Amino acid sequence: MTILLIDDDEDDRKLFFEAAGEVDKAINCITAINGEEALQYLSDTANPAPDFIFLDLRMPGLSGQQTLEEIKKDTRLASVPVIVYTTSRDEKESEKLKKLGATHFMSKPVSPDDVYYMVSFVLGEKWN
Repeated sequence: MTILLIDDDEDDRKLFFEAAGEVDKAINCITAINGEEALQYLSDTANPAPDFIFLDLRMPGLSGQQTLEEIKKDTRLASVPVIVYTTSRDEKESEKLKKLGATHFMSKPVSPDDVYYMVSFVLGEKWN
């Protein structure tokens, strides 16, 4: 299983990788530090499509929303679940992102236990 994590915060990426490794050591985590880097990686058809994408909403440059819109335009990636995680608690923003194709809109966890729970929750869901 491969997860693409798109997040500009190095500490958050480290927490995520540690939690994902605790959930399942076989998880392959790939990182992009911004939307542009993520889209460059995803557009290279030599790279397999990830099984899940975790996307930070607030990033410099291309925003999480813009990145989500571009991902969902790509027929090869349209069915990949995108989990938006952010410090925002704006319900209108959450609804908008779900309409754009986000699978989940989650508050950005701050503790290792919370990150572990988020990853295990998402990976434990039944996906059609």
